[in-house]
Amino acid sequence: MPPAQRHPTMADVAERAGVSASTVSRTLRGLTTVSPDVRARVEQAARELKFAVSRQAASLVTGRTGVVAVLVPTLNSWFMGSALSSLGPYLRASGMELNVYVIPDLAERTSFFERLPARRNADALLVFGFDLTDEETTRLDDLGMPVIYVSQHADGRPSVYVDDVAGACKATRHLLNLGHRRIAFAPTVAASGFSFSSRERLLGYRQTLTEAGIPLDDELVVTMSAEDKRGVAEGVGRLLSLREPPTAVFAEYDELAVCIISTLRKARIEVPERMSVIGFDDHQMSEWIDLSTVAQSPSDMGRIAGELALKLIDDAAADHARHIILPTYLIPRATTAPAPRPQGEQEEADGSSSL
Repeated sequence: MPPAQRHPTMADVAERAGVSASTVSRTLRGLTTVSPDVRARVEQAARELKFAVSRQAASLVTGRTGVVAVLVPTLNSWFMGSALSSLGPYLRASGMELNVYVIPDLAERTSFFERLPARRNADALLVFGFDLTDEETTRLDDLGMPVIYVSQHADGRPSVYVDDVAGACKATRHLLNLGHRRIAFAPTVAASGFSFSSRERLLGYRQTLTEAGIPLDDELVVTMSAEDKRGVAEGVGRLLSLREPPTAVFAEYDELAVCIISTLRKARIEVPERMSVIGFDDHQMSEWIDLSTVAQSPSDMGRIAGELALKLIDDAAADHARHIILPTYLIPRATTAPAPRPQGEQEEADGSSSL
């Protein structure tokens, strides 16, 4: 019987192409640090030898898993779904796989940081929106792999995020430009993990009012959550029962803005004639209901975070403290309008028009 035919290995491809086995691995994984000439030689050699890419073989040569891990507080959010929906296909097109760790509660969080399963199962870790303790951050620093912080700024560490302060300034300034002077802000309960963005948006709101010479009023900052309809009703009720109710509300995110609008309309308060409302995100529902908002792109954020992860995996000399700040855009729609006139002015105008 003839001897069994040996399957070609990565070393065989490397020898035929005249390159190292690690260069073959990088080429066949689609990484960008390989020159076009070398890529063409490797691909030609692989075709001639009928070589099939083996993740196990690549791992033996490079010591890598071919996996990027993601640490998220929840999958039940528009932001997270949009970000992962662009990150996953990008990684697959680059020959990488995506592994998601969901940490929804304290017990899961404690277990993750005790075991650090990503140490054995990934080449990089993307951390979405977590407020980490100093001890947890140090644990991630010791993973021995790139750790990229997404939708948050992390000093001295690679980060991809929008400028939440600037975005909140745009929303607040838009309301000021419409003549509003009593502007409420509705931050959310920080259970979903995005408390960094929440703090930054509150800071932008306060900065813009201060720059406009408007005194800050803590009674106009009322925490609510779109998941708690009764809590939204109570929060809106607190604002409406003030001696000087607001004429506009800036909600921290679009889903909360929609809940606030629904509550106001049930109370027969017209939006935007009596109360303007603006959100943040440009969630797909915001266009459906014509919601004014500040747009960000979580799909861009996910893809760009993936690009940065692959660069840091593949290039030890890359900047491991790089910050990529993505833009936000004001999208004015039908839920914001000029501030209503004070009652006395309105009566005076009505009287003069009847003469």
